[in-house]
Amino acid sequence: MTKRVLIVDDEDDIRDIVQAALEELAGWQTLGAGSGQKGLALAQQSKIDAILLDISMPNMDGFEIYRQLQTHPATQNIPVIVLTSKVLARDRARFTALQVAGLITKPFNPLTLAQQIADLLGWQATG
Repeated sequence: MTKRVLIVDDEDDIRDIVQAALEELAGWQTLGAGSGQKGLALAQQSKIDAILLDISMPNMDGFEIYRQLQTHPATQNIPVIVLTSKVLARDRARFTALQVAGLITKPFNPLTLAQQIADLLGWQATG
């Protein structure tokens, strides 16, 4: 079964690179959201297997998006991987407290991104 991954990041270039890497190299389907509001709506309306979530976004940061995902029955069990350049010690502690599935730092290698996600979630990387 093909995996469906939602990418929530306000940077168009990052979303495009992640989508291309996951679709071309792993054969997964992707959905992209440039804002927290759109990401929440897509997560609630679509069958999603995992969410890649940026932390630093305008209007609603990744911490607030994660909190809202956890309060909604349709989205609370979707694994979330934080994809961020924020890796300060205090942020790492916050990520641990959130109980996210994992953390991938920017910049990342598009060629190994699907494998990193698969390893964090216990998925087969291809197919």
